[in-house]
Amino acid sequence: MAAAAVRYLRADHTVEALPRPELRCVREDERAPVDQGEFRRVLGSFASGVTVVTAPAVEGEDGGAGPVGFACQSFSSLSLDPPLVAFMVGRTSTTWPRIARAGVFCVNVLSAGQAGLCRAFAASGTDKFAGVAHDAAPVSGAPRLAGTLAWIDCAVHAVHTGGDHLVVVGRVNALGTGEGAEEPPLLFHKGRFL
Repeated sequence: MAAAAVRYLRADHTVEALPRPELRCVREDERAPVDQGEFRRVLGSFASGVTVVTAPAVEGEDGGAGPVGFACQSFSSLSLDPPLVAFMVGRTSTTWPRIARAGVFCVNVLSAGQAGLCRAFAASGTDKFAGVAHDAAPVSGAPRLAGTLAWIDCAVHAVHTGGDHLVVVGRVNALGTGEGAEEPPLLFHKGRFL
């Protein structure tokens, strides 16, 4: 049976690509297909884990500004081979351009006791790392936050547009569990932490 599987895998199984769907935007004079408030309310029924995406300071940028990070609930594993993850970030984010310039990032998976940390990284215009214990992720040097469930050290692999967000694909270079690995995860559901 194994030999048959190997023969099958070695054989040329060319698959013809499906035709691309016609893509278009909703025009100004056209009603959006769903109400944004309703969209948010219904999709809020899906509980998601919460992460903080961080990147190291980029030399020569903003007079030596420090590392950056933002709270992110739209994170997912994407591929096992090669190892890829993805997160979504709003196009208006002021943190994303600095992560993009760094070209690397670390995803920090938060534990249930880290809601305060999440709120700190969700705020704008503050020093998000003030009083936050962290060290450098082994490959990228991006901040790896203390007490998290897990960390994933990545390089930016691809960026795709997705409406008012960008879909960032990261290639995983290192990963591990954190000090809080035995804790339950921080979840976000219907506008609040669980």
